[in-house]
This record gives sequence, C-alpha cells and structure tokens, in this order.
Amino acid sequence: MDFLKNLSEETQLILLVVVIAVLFVLVLLNNKRNKKLRYDRDKRHFTKNYFKKKKKQKDQET
Repeated sequence: MDFLKNLSEETQLILLVVVIAVLFVLVLLNNKRNKKLRYDRDKRHFTKNYFKKKKKQKDQET
C-alpha cells in the first residue's frame, strides 16, 4: 500500500479509472461468453427439438 501512497492523487485517479475500465471489459466479455453458451443449447430451439423428437419417434416405431 505504500506504493499507492507514493503516487500523486492524479496518478491514483488515472489508475483507478484504468482498473475499473479493465474490470468492465472483463464483465462484458464474460457476459458475451455466457450468452453464447446459453443460447446455443438445444432447449432454446423448440421447433428443432420438436422435429428431432418427431423423427426419433418415427424411427423407433419402424
């Protein structure tokens, strides 16, 4: 913590803004990744699932 005390107030403020910006970018990237993982699931596509299940039932009957 002595390192931060040795810096001027202006430098501390700039460092704080940079750290907040980096954290914000990390949150955005993680959110984008999570959306991609969540929206690519089969459960999100009702019509695809419906036709897959229908085809599977038809194949099992024959």
